[in-house]
Amino acid sequence: MNHYPHTAAMMQRGTDFLGCETAILCGAMSWVSERNLVAAISNAGGFGVIACGAMTPELLDTEIAATKALTTKPFGVNLITMHPALFDLIAVCRKHGVTHVVLAGGIPPKGSVEAIKGSGKDGGDTKVICFAPTLALAKKLLRSGADAMVIEGMEAGGHIGPVSTSVLAQEILPELASEHLIFVAGGIGRGEAIASYLEMGAAGVQLGTRFACATESIAHPDFKKAFFRASAREAVASVQVDPRLPVIPVRALKNKGTEEFTAKQREVAALLDAGSVDMGEAQLQIEHFWAGALRRAVIDGDVENGSVMAGQSVGMVKSEEPAADIIAELMTQCEAALAR
Repeated sequence: MNHYPHTAAMMQRGTDFLGCETAILCGAMSWVSERNLVAAISNAGGFGVIACGAMTPELLDTEIAATKALTTKPFGVNLITMHPALFDLIAVCRKHGVTHVVLAGGIPPKGSVEAIKGSGKDGGDTKVICFAPTLALAKKLLRSGADAMVIEGMEAGGHIGPVSTSVLAQEILPELASEHLIFVAGGIGRGEAIASYLEMGAAGVQLGTRFACATESIAHPDFKKAFFRASAREAVASVQVDPRLPVIPVRALKNKGTEEFTAKQREVAALLDAGSVDMGEAQLQIEHFWAGALRRAVIDGDVENGSVMAGQSVGMVKSEEPAADIIAELMTQCEAALAR
């Protein structure tokens, strides 16, 4: 870090909290943020985060153990709050002494934050990181025991909120950053942007799209090629067809799959109208559509029918590079900006 004195000083709170050298988290991307990429990012001084997604507790157990075999550096685990086995997954994290658990996908259910922090006696003092799409929710989550927040703007890939990163940062950082640890995410592709958020009080940043095509990423070569070809405007948010079927918008590259998702929503809405399915089942069908679609794109390389989740910073992803080189480039750009 001595190559980056200004950046190191600005990131100090974040690096102290995460226990790593650079306060750059890798966003948890299902199927992409697994042992290889997570370990590579942590080994390069960043903070890798395993995307648990829909994994069973047994699969997560295996993934954490496999990640530990590849790195001795700290890394986190991202858990989806709606997962039916959330408390079992928390127990797996506790068993392995995971230091940081990131809760995503809505307000953490009652007792979940306490369950994670209660793991202190077995695995050190576990920290909880939550996502907040609004200032009010950020305050509520911090009161409820979250140790840090990630504010993620709509430019991000995957599930997104409705407000841009720059607006969220201006709204939330001046209010909370002096007393709390806030990481900024969404649309960050260069170090100059990192510098500006650090200057506004952020403790660090989170990037996903920039790391999706790292050399260590197991994503299919065709998935990576789709990223290299894409421009920012091709990373579009999915549309919600029926207000009864709330769709958390997902940002992905425009393809046949995104069109099919719209058709799927119409089909499920028609089943609802006909009374063939109840609301819970209807919403589940919508969720399941993308569950398989993401794997199809990332692992099988079906970039036409799968979900090629990508943030708008995809236009800045031009080639496959080792995670360490990506981090070094971001830090160099950030340092130059701060030194100016």
